[in-house]
Amino acid sequence: MTYEQALEKIHSLDKFGSRPGLQRIQKLFSMLGDDLLEQKFIHVAGTNGKGSVCQMLSNVLRESGYKTGLFISPYITNFLERVQINNEMIEKRELCDAVEHLSPMLDTLNEQGIIITEFEFLTALAFYVFKKNGCDIIVCETGLGGLLDSTNLIKKPLCSVLTKIDLDHTAILGDTIELITEQKCGIIKSDSITVTSSQNDVSLEIIKETAKAKNNKLYLADDIEFSDIILSCDGCEFSYDNKKLSIPLVGEHQLQNAKTAICTLSALKENSIIDFTDDNLKNGFKNACNPARFELMSKSPIVFLDGAHNVNGISAFKNAVERFTEQKRVLLIGMLKDKDVENAIELIKDMFDIVVVTDVPNIRNMDCYELADVCKRYFENVVISSTPQVAFDLALNIAKDNEYALCICGSLYLAGELRPYIIEKLNN
Repeated sequence: MTYEQALEKIHSLDKFGSRPGLQRIQKLFSMLGDDLLEQKFIHVAGTNGKGSVCQMLSNVLRESGYKTGLFISPYITNFLERVQINNEMIEKRELCDAVEHLSPMLDTLNEQGIIITEFEFLTALAFYVFKKNGCDIIVCETGLGGLLDSTNLIKKPLCSVLTKIDLDHTAILGDTIELITEQKCGIIKSDSITVTSSQNDVSLEIIKETAKAKNNKLYLADDIEFSDIILSCDGCEFSYDNKKLSIPLVGEHQLQNAKTAICTLSALKENSIIDFTDDNLKNGFKNACNPARFELMSKSPIVFLDGAHNVNGISAFKNAVERFTEQKRVLLIGMLKDKDVENAIELIKDMFDIVVVTDVPNIRNMDCYELADVCKRYFENVVISSTPQVAFDLALNIAKDNEYALCICGSLYLAGELRPYIIEKLNN
């Protein structure tokens, strides 16, 4: 099987969409071996910040000498980003071998009328690869929600981590913060450890109640204190426990993600589950890159690329734009139709002199003309260009001609489509 054939096999499952529930994936794991679910996991759920927290955790664990698996979604530019070992993407051959190993099981289940989705297949594939490679610890990001997410077959995580919780995927997870929080709290298992980022009062109370009911030690990232904070377009610098640390992640919201990662690592160390040194923490944080999270792509002209796509994410995007761009601005945006588009756009009203609207390369794309109609209610100058690369060229020329800052947001799928093109364009 070639790499292209492996990807074709995986993507052929995409048509079955996202279908929360554990019955199908349980069948697949029963064929693969339940011991895959008994590996040592740090399980991370939440609405925003999961990717950054996972990158920080994985980097520090690797620096500390642990062979570390990392399972994340979605990828930005390379499909292999989703399954990493020691922060390196697995080889194409490894992916092919795993797809070949799992495919007969997939076919057997299909004959029984059990249709496995793409994310379910990827979850099983990743856990199989991690086991095969003898990973010491796996940092695992949920795909959607928590309770019914296919990653939630994990029997007993070393730690359950909850990043910032907000309204998103409401058609699937529920349309209230209470329902969504209950879904996220589904990853909390009995007699373990729970860490939570800063939360709204409602979510925090539900997390506390769930942790108590499940006999979990609960650690609050808000208890972590930083000082000497310096924020720049190159990242964040701060002091923690008399240690000077830095992360190459931009925006004040990344400080909360850093606190969540430190809180998790400290909780695991306090309970004698892992060990790490100050240097491990410093070096792990210093190398914790997470593309397309308010990523500075160019300083002349200023170009920021962000995957912010929901109200909470757009709020963080807004704060970062206001902090790190002083000149006038042009926005390039594309969004998915199942997001709270109206409220997200309203958050950034009047911040941009020109808005370029484009399509997102995803079946859930909000048509650029429909998105433009929303944007016109909040911005005076709205331009439509349906092809993302053409839209970027247009926005970049506007930025160059008028000495504007160019900011891109709306979807990680849009960011993934544009990032390699931007790198090539700006380096030529």
